[in-house]
Amino acid sequence: MDLTITTLAERPGLAGPMWAMDDSWAEFVGHDLVARSHMGLIPDAFPEYVLLATDGQERVVARAFSVPFALRSEERGGDRAELPDGGWDQVLVWAFDDRYGGEETDTVSAIEVAVAPACQGHGLSGRMLAAMRENARARGFAEVVAPVRPNAKHQEPATPIEEYARRTRGDGLPYDPWLRVHVRAGGVIAKVAPVSMTVSGSLAQWREWTGLPFDGPGGERLVEVPGALVPVHRVPEQGCAVYVEPNVWVRHAL
Repeated sequence: MDLTITTLAERPGLAGPMWAMDDSWAEFVGHDLVARSHMGLIPDAFPEYVLLATDGQERVVARAFSVPFALRSEERGGDRAELPDGGWDQVLVWAFDDRYGGEETDTVSAIEVAVAPACQGHGLSGRMLAAMRENARARGFAEVVAPVRPNAKHQEPATPIEEYARRTRGDGLPYDPWLRVHVRAGGVIAKVAPVSMTVSGSLAQWREWTGLPFDGPGGERLVEVPGALVPVHRVPEQGCAVYVEPNVWVRHAL
C-alpha cells in the first residue's frame, strides 16, 4: 500500500480524522477506567509519539500511540524495578505521572496500534510497529516495550495466558499472530502482565456493552464474551461483573 507515516506533531490537522477512523476494538474495552481517563489526552500530551498512516487520498488508515516513561528511575524506587504486572493500565498511569512530575524518561511504551478494518491483512500493523520503533530511536531511546494484547487469544479464552504466550509454531515463532509480528521485528517476550486491563460494571452495563444476557444460573460465574481474552467474572449477588485482562510484555532493544 502507498502510505505516508508521520507524527501527529508534524500534522496536527489529522487529529479529527484519526479519532474518526474505524477500528476493531470491542465495545467493553473502552470502559476500562484508565483508558477512558487517559487515552484521549495522549494526542495533546505526547503528539510526537502518535504515528498516523495516510493513504494517497489523505485518509487516516492506521494509528499508533506510544508514550515515554521512566522505567529505571532511582527517584521512583522499587515500584519501577521491572515491567509492571499492571501492564497497559500501569504504564499509561506512569507516563502521565512522569510528565506532570517532570521525571526524566528513559523508555517508550507502545499503547495502541489500530488499523482500519478495510486495510487489515496487508501488513500495516507491522509497518506501524516499525515506525514506532524508529521514532523512539530517533528521539534517543534505547528500548521500546509493549504490553501486547495477543490478537488470537480471544479464540480460546480458557487457555492460561502463560501457556498461550509461550506457544510456538514449527518454525519457532509465536503461535499468536500479533506476538509473531513483534518477535519478527526483534522483540523478545519478557513476561505476562496478569492484570493489564480491568473493566467493571453492573450486569445491565455488560448487557449493553456485549448484547449478552448475563443472567445464567447463579453458579455459572464465568461468561465468555466475544473479543475478550479471558472469561468475564459475573457476580450475580452483587449485580456486577468484572473483566481482568492479561497481556504479554515484549521488549524491543533499539
